[in-house]
Amino acid sequence: MFPHGVVHLGLEKSRVSGKQGRLAISQSSTGIQLGRAHNDWNMRLANDVPMELRIEMGAGQGDLRLGGLLLTKLDVGMGAGQATVDLTGDWKEDLDARIEGGVGTATIRLPKNVGVRVHAEGGIGSINVRRLEREGDVYVNSAYGKSPVTLRLNIEGGVGTINLEGS
Repeated sequence: MFPHGVVHLGLEKSRVSGKQGRLAISQSSTGIQLGRAHNDWNMRLANDVPMELRIEMGAGQGDLRLGGLLLTKLDVGMGAGQATVDLTGDWKEDLDARIEGGVGTATIRLPKNVGVRVHAEGGIGSINVRRLEREGDVYVNSAYGKSPVTLRLNIEGGVGTINLEGS
């Protein structure tokens, strides 16, 4: 048992099968938290290992800097608060991503020299778009259809604002 207010961060699941590995990390807290709690996670991932990420965020502020990783699939579920998902940088592989907004503000930063195609639907709130063109029911950047790599994002808003920021 952990004392009140102490956060336990631990390895929940780890499994290797052949050339694939699976890692699950979670944070839990016991007891009643009164007042403000502050938990920082600073994680670094290898940028030369192909991976798929699934991130479930709770309440608070999140800053995910994912540019430069060798991601092929991304699934982000946001809770309440503010989140920034930074996908800027050079990409060597295509990426299929799903980002589901929660309550608050989600900012998605997109690369300039890599093709980007975003299908975004707002929940209760708004979608703000900078430096992307609308083509039917999707948004694309100027590199879409021209670069050998494409980031395909499906974004579903919750309650609040989604900011799509092209470079």
